[in-house]
Amino acid sequence: MIRSVAVVGAGLTGAATAWRLAQRGVAVTLLERAAPAHAQGSSHGSARIFRHAYPDPFHVRLVAESRSHWDELAGAAGEQFIRPTGSLDFGSVRDPAALASVLAAVGVEHELLSASAAAQRWPGIRTGDGPVLWHPGAGVIDAERAVLAMVALARAAGATVHTDWTLTGLVETGGRVALRSADGEMLTVDHVVVAAGGWLPSLELPFSLPPLRIRKEQAYHFPYRDPVAEWPTFIHKGADIMTYSLPGGRDAGFRGQKLAEYSAGPSIPSSAFNDGVVDPRNRERVVEYVSRFLPGLIPEPYAETTCVFTTTPTEDFLIDTVGAITVASPCSGHGAKFAPLLGTIVADSALGVAAPADRFRLSQGLS
Repeated sequence: MIRSVAVVGAGLTGAATAWRLAQRGVAVTLLERAAPAHAQGSSHGSARIFRHAYPDPFHVRLVAESRSHWDELAGAAGEQFIRPTGSLDFGSVRDPAALASVLAAVGVEHELLSASAAAQRWPGIRTGDGPVLWHPGAGVIDAERAVLAMVALARAAGATVHTDWTLTGLVETGGRVALRSADGEMLTVDHVVVAAGGWLPSLELPFSLPPLRIRKEQAYHFPYRDPVAEWPTFIHKGADIMTYSLPGGRDAGFRGQKLAEYSAGPSIPSSAFNDGVVDPRNRERVVEYVSRFLPGLIPEPYAETTCVFTTTPTEDFLIDTVGAITVASPCSGHGAKFAPLLGTIVADSALGVAAPADRFRLSQGLS
């Protein structure tokens, strides 16, 4: 029987896993190399997209399931973490009509609008000539507050949290795992969950991982021309365009729209190589996009940031257990919306209660 588990990484996934394990009476130690939701990881900031639109019914159903877990978290913490905004999808590659068919099959509320109808409703956004998908159940997640709330709930349920604890090695022997920190501290537990995000490729694990790509992505906040206008989140994918956008959160003063190109940043070996420097060429492309497609924004960013995307070959999550080690990397730029649910999935895998979906297993991308 597993009585003690160390969770490495206090981002959204690690915090959610620690909370779910502590709820079950497991002795949990949460180990974080800096502080929960710190800026060099993938779970910082106050603006992540919560949306239902996916081309695959599997993910649409997973979003619906995750919403009940977010509601549970809100009830337990006494605060809301998703600000409702609704969401748009447009562009020939995004294929709004196909997305609408998937949402209809799963039973998610939505509308498929003409370009002219969308232009009347959202005059600050030029969606082009094709159809536009609207679904009102989308919103913006405050990632940092969610992390801090789940860490607090894990503590309240008995978990121990160590900050400034950098994992430098782990060894599985005799069915247990010994972990060593950069300071030479040792910890031995029955099981370990590695939720190290963009640091995962730099860790030595006793099994092979699919090839992971780490990117330093860049995002910008542009001020609204009309400060009282209500903007949705959106995804725009055309022949030569891949952008996503959402109303900015606390860390950008709620006064503008956050915008970024998808998977357009440079590859880096791990999160340790995120220097926080924005590429001026990327900034120029995004400013040009705003001038072309978003007349409701002033094309001058008032804030900018970098973040880390960890991408698997299938752009799916990586959750699997081998022996006394579970690896948990809900990555590829769309994991935040599932966080409280993924904590349950990872905890189930670590404790041997239920295996993760086959598409999450370590074999993805390996031949």
